[in-house]
Amino acid sequence: MTRVVVEMDEGSGFCFGVVNAIKKAEEELAKGETLYCLGDIVHNSREVERLKELGLITINHDKFKELHNAKVLLRAHGEPPETYETARKNNIEIIDATCPVVLRLQKRIKQEHLDNQTENDQIAIYGKKGHAEVLGLVGQTEGKAIVIENIDEINKLDFSKNIWLYSQTTKPLDGFATIIEEIKKRISPQATFEYYDTICRQVANRIPNIRKFASTHDLIFFVSGKKSSNGKMLFDECRNINPNSHLIESKEDIDNSLLVGVNSIGVCGATSTPKWLMEEVYNYIKSKV
Repeated sequence: MTRVVVEMDEGSGFCFGVVNAIKKAEEELAKGETLYCLGDIVHNSREVERLKELGLITINHDKFKELHNAKVLLRAHGEPPETYETARKNNIEIIDATCPVVLRLQKRIKQEHLDNQTENDQIAIYGKKGHAEVLGLVGQTEGKAIVIENIDEINKLDFSKNIWLYSQTTKPLDGFATIIEEIKKRISPQATFEYYDTICRQVANRIPNIRKFASTHDLIFFVSGKKSSNGKMLFDECRNINPNSHLIESKEDIDNSLLVGVNSIGVCGATSTPKWLMEEVYNYIKSKV
């Protein structure tokens, strides 16, 4: 009888920014004081639940505005300037876990906004509307930046005016390149177009890695929270390469009938997927094949 090979992708799991945010949360919770987190610390319900059991209290922005004399952790995605202003007014101690890559991008966009504030200037951000990181970036421009989610939204721009293009750190490189090429074709010769590749390579490199991993197995289980935009994007990459790819949140989602008749099974995940959760899935599959 042929033994089924089960492999866990070592390149999957939390990116540096998420690891740092969770480490800061655990360190603060170990002190035994009340700690709030503004929004889910990571888009994975199982990890959020684990930290909740340790005492982390997740709040939204409305609740944050009502808090006084408290300690609040800001997750890796970053926050707009008004969040810090509210903290100052309400005597809230901020534990800032904003990813350094996001922090640098916020500063660049803020400076761009200060340098180019004429009616003839547009700051554009290639990103997901409503995403926490994008809200933080738009906040650096007093809400004036134009968010472009995909090539279909490029008409939001005025091609007779200057365009300064940035990207959300977790967007795919090929999508960014497509946006750039289309703007180059349509921008007025009298207007300036400058673009800045601000995509995090630790995240961008996941795409070629996940494609390669998906191609080497008969069956793929991609472990991710349903809220994770990075998870959705990487899962789509998996499925494009290997149609026998399945998105699951935990081992409970596995259809055991899928385990029959395959020679190799791969387990991988998003930048928001904890290693311990992938290991649970891996160990469950090993016990069944």
